[in-house]
Amino acid sequence: MTQSWYLPVLIAVPLIGAVLVASMKGSPARTVKTTALLFSLVPVVLVVLLWIAHRNWQTAGGVFTAYTPLSGDPTIPGQAFYSSVFSVDWIPAFGVHFSLGMDGISLVMVALIALLVPIVLGASWEEKLPEGRTVGGYFALILVLESAMIGVFAATDVFLFYVMFEVMLIPMYFLIGAFGGPRRAYAATKFFLYSLLGGLLMLASLIGLFLASGRVLGTGTLDWATLRTIATEIPESTQLWIFAGFAIAFAIKAPLVPLHTWLPDAGAEAPVGAGTLLVGVLDKVGTFGFLRICLPLLPAASAKLSWLIILLAVIGIVYGAIVAAGQTDLKRFVTYTSIAHFGFICFGVFVFTTQAISGAVLYMVNHGIATALLFLVVGMLTARGGSRLIADYGGVWKVAPVLGGLFLIGSLATIAVPGTNSFVSEFLVLIGAFGPQPAWAIIATTGIVLAALYMLWIFQRTMTGPVRGSAVLQQEPDGTGAPELTAAFPDTAGPPELPPAEGPHGPEGHETDHGHGGLATAVRARVRFGDLNLREKVVLAPLVVLVVLLGVYPQPVLDVINPTAEQTVAASGHTEHGEPLTNGGAR
Repeated sequence: MTQSWYLPVLIAVPLIGAVLVASMKGSPARTVKTTALLFSLVPVVLVVLLWIAHRNWQTAGGVFTAYTPLSGDPTIPGQAFYSSVFSVDWIPAFGVHFSLGMDGISLVMVALIALLVPIVLGASWEEKLPEGRTVGGYFALILVLESAMIGVFAATDVFLFYVMFEVMLIPMYFLIGAFGGPRRAYAATKFFLYSLLGGLLMLASLIGLFLASGRVLGTGTLDWATLRTIATEIPESTQLWIFAGFAIAFAIKAPLVPLHTWLPDAGAEAPVGAGTLLVGVLDKVGTFGFLRICLPLLPAASAKLSWLIILLAVIGIVYGAIVAAGQTDLKRFVTYTSIAHFGFICFGVFVFTTQAISGAVLYMVNHGIATALLFLVVGMLTARGGSRLIADYGGVWKVAPVLGGLFLIGSLATIAVPGTNSFVSEFLVLIGAFGPQPAWAIIATTGIVLAALYMLWIFQRTMTGPVRGSAVLQQEPDGTGAPELTAAFPDTAGPPELPPAEGPHGPEGHETDHGHGGLATAVRARVRFGDLNLREKVVLAPLVVLVVLLGVYPQPVLDVINPTAEQTVAASGHTEHGEPLTNGGAR
């Protein structure tokens, strides 16, 4: 079997684009942006070809069952487990390979990355950067981040996974620290320290895994396919120590409560494009790590400590929802909703049923789509209003109906309304969990109710009611209107007086836009605030289409995910209904 070059090229193209964009210092900003966008579109084409190749591989029988891999070329590690395999020797002394491959989980995540990066670049086209920062540097870092994230999801050697896991933190650190908001230095430092702790613990576990494999094989290895076949031979006591390091690193990245506190700061201070990738994709590396490493390579430890992960996940569902409802900052609000959703994903992973794991993986994709839509709309809203505070907005739907409508679609997808993409994911997770974990599933279901409460409450406060709020009306702190607004709408009765920032009758305001003054205020705010332009509509359109399409017909994605979900359940030592096959299989 010949090696596939899809994945090396897929990783290399964004890197080449980043180098080229970063070197275009004297070029016009539009040329730099266009170049970056073109390089981000190439992976979209490659992922389509990769998807077709993977489906052909599945059709040809490229799916292993239980512990019996298909026969194949033994010189290419992981051939029996992955499609589009590429492998070359990297560090022969330690048996380390630069090995890449696709299973159903990694394929859908790589597809999500390829989709979101050009959307993020398009949404960041007119983003205001801190003084002294260049658009070339910003777009180049996003392309480097794309390459590293693809590398994480495509790696089939545990050491390569670790390296890519660490490398992807570097561009995100600089995106937050150099291009973020007022508290960017604090947020970037906190992000780095949490990530550094997780990376060090993962390195310790990686060394332990190498030594443990040496005791079984006679020589250590970090090749995933090889480790997969000897997983049950590693003693349970050893697995527990190795699992601890990996699990903490993945819990930080996921993020699971109480290791989540870096995310609200990083998400709020990151520029909108980088924040979208942070919440939409980069955090999924944690849940992906549980699926790729912990369950198949450390099955006994995963089964023994599953109760702890489930406990933290369910706490995260309820805690994230309650804290989200109390937020005053729009971007922090979105990050806390994500903490609640990540609880559902981790819960689905550790109930060890095919339905729940398929739902969790689909949730990883659908959360990335829905949250990207919501995060980008919030970014477009705050760019117009100049404020991230929820209290500074009200009645936005009247002055920017398209923006308000897309905020509503993002909100409905976030609370998993039937017909939106998140509903299918949440339903599969809960249905898959009710059999083996009924009590925890019932508690987790309360998160659905809480999500509806906090999401619709925020929508009501910012989008509905009379036009109000200093960000929408462009008021000064003393409540007076901006001079250019007042002069722009003279009328026979004189310019209508602007209502206070919080509404004419208290924080929520009860006055409607009937009467001359209310109408004039709405019109003035509309001209100053502005609805979405053509570029912004085009950028968000693919996300809206996918929210609806995957809500109505998710089967093409599930057809890719389900075989790998079944394999992961079998590798964890459970039946497809979550029942343990053995006591873990480890001595």
